[in-house]
Parts: sequence; structure tokens; C-alpha cells
Amino acid sequence: MRLAALLSGGKDSTYSVYLAQKEGHEVRDAVIFIPETDSYMFHRPNAGEAVKIAEAMGLNPIIRHTKGIKEEELEDLKDALASLDAEGVIAGAIESKYQFERVKRVCESLGLAVYTPLWHRDQTEIMREMISDGFEIMVVSVSAYGLGEEWLGRIIDEKAVEELKKVEEKYRINVSGEGGEYETIVLDGPNFRYGFQAEIKHRVWKRDHGWIEVELIPNSK
Repeated sequence: MRLAALLSGGKDSTYSVYLAQKEGHEVRDAVIFIPETDSYMFHRPNAGEAVKIAEAMGLNPIIRHTKGIKEEELEDLKDALASLDAEGVIAGAIESKYQFERVKRVCESLGLAVYTPLWHRDQTEIMREMISDGFEIMVVSVSAYGLGEEWLGRIIDEKAVEELKKVEEKYRINVSGEGGEYETIVLDGPNFRYGFQAEIKHRVWKRDHGWIEVELIPNSK
């Protein structure tokens, strides 16, 4: 199919693009939403940097702004998807029924298919698969018991996955961060024409949660 991606720059949406390409689908456009405030639907930390990630994957970035107001942001999504030259939309949902059902509803109203290659797959398996496939993933926000400030800026490797499993056992988090426990940005991958270094521009920590703002600087393969 000819697909467009909902791209946040985080691991799930970026990896879903890779899986779509690997299966032979044509991916041209990346729809990137930049929320004014925390959003129920869209990734906020470093959302603007997703443009660089789209370009590194050879995709055309389509930038949309939203106020992030619950349910109203679905109209913003519908307006963005209605203008696409595509047969379907890629979404990186794993367990979030809230996001999956709303994206599906909007797509169905426009006659678009929904491609969600990670949906209901084992979260630990997905994480290990991303690492094995060569994705370099950085944590840019944390908001859960068991995840402290030391996780900000950390690259997710096998050791990190094992630590996340232990936090899951103790605090019942989602290993993949699907419940908002942490958010990520992708620095490199097998479908990237070039990777990035992340320069931390701003760091915030508030008792039990925090985030970093980064600038992605291209480097050569």
C-alpha cells in the first residue's frame, strides 16, 4: 500500500515506519503534530525534531499544530489526513486503546486503512527487536515510579531493557512506556540515510518526573 506515517520521532512510530518499508509498503509522507500543551493523542517532548527524523528516512514532513485539547485534536488529525495522497496511515500504537480507537475512527471516516504493526505484541520482545535491528533510542522524559533523573538522556540497550523489566515487576509500568512512563527520540536506524547526535539544550526535573529538550545534529553514516 501507499502509506503515510503519524510520526512523533519516538521509537514506536519510527520503528513502525521501518516495518512498513520492510514489508514493501511505500511510505512517502510523515505527519508530525506539535501540541501546544500536553496531549492525549500526540507526543510532545521534542516534537519539532521529528521533522529531522522524517528527512533522515527520506520522508516528506507535513507539520501540523494542535492545541492538544482532548477530542478536539481529533478534528486536527482528520484535517491533516484528509489532504494526504495515501491509502493508509501508519500508527505506532502497542497497547493504548485510546489512541488506536481514535486513529482508526478518523481513518475509517476518510476511507483510509490503519497499519499498526506493533499492536498487541509483547512489549519486551518489541524493545529487544528494535535494538537488534539497529535503532539508537534515547530517553527524553520520564514520569513513573522507579524511573529517576538518571534515565534522562540514556540510550536504551539490552541492560536498560532488563532494568525496565525489574521496574515493571515492582511498579507495574509498561516496559515500552506505552502508558506515558517515559518517552523517547530516535537517533539512528537501519532506514536512516544518516544518524544524529543529540545535544541537550534544557533539562527539567520536578521531584518525580522530568524531561530534556534536545537538538538533533546530523552526522555521517
